[in-house]
Amino acid sequence: MNEVLNFLKSNPVQFFATVGLDNKPKVRPFQFMLEKDGKLFFCTSNEKEVYKEIKSNPYVELCSSSLESVWVRLHGKVIFKNDPDIKSKILENNPLIKSIYQTPDNPIFEIFYLEGAEAVFYDFSGNPPKKYSL
Repeated sequence: MNEVLNFLKSNPVQFFATVGLDNKPKVRPFQFMLEKDGKLFFCTSNEKEVYKEIKSNPYVELCSSSLESVWVRLHGKVIFKNDPDIKSKILENNPLIKSIYQTPDNPIFEIFYLEGAEAVFYDFSGNPPKKYSL
């Protein structure tokens, strides 16, 4: 878990893939928010298209890469959670998110984690990928 957390924190922009409502792939930049009890949390607005896509098909994948040509693919099933404490921690740790949602009880502020998540690290070393079940 530590290798995954360190990588996501060191490479803060991930590309988040969903199946669109038109059944075509959709990818957009996203950002990992925090880890709590072994779960990786992210957030979005329930007014965004990505929220509707996730509700329609909760299986997603993220990818992020480093300047050293190492990348991770992370996939799992989205589980939404209404936890004011986690929302508060996200707002405390991320000024951009705080400027958007302002308070944990904002009705459009949604948080989620990845259930059954698996992270796979790749590089150009010729070594096999490293897999982690989270």
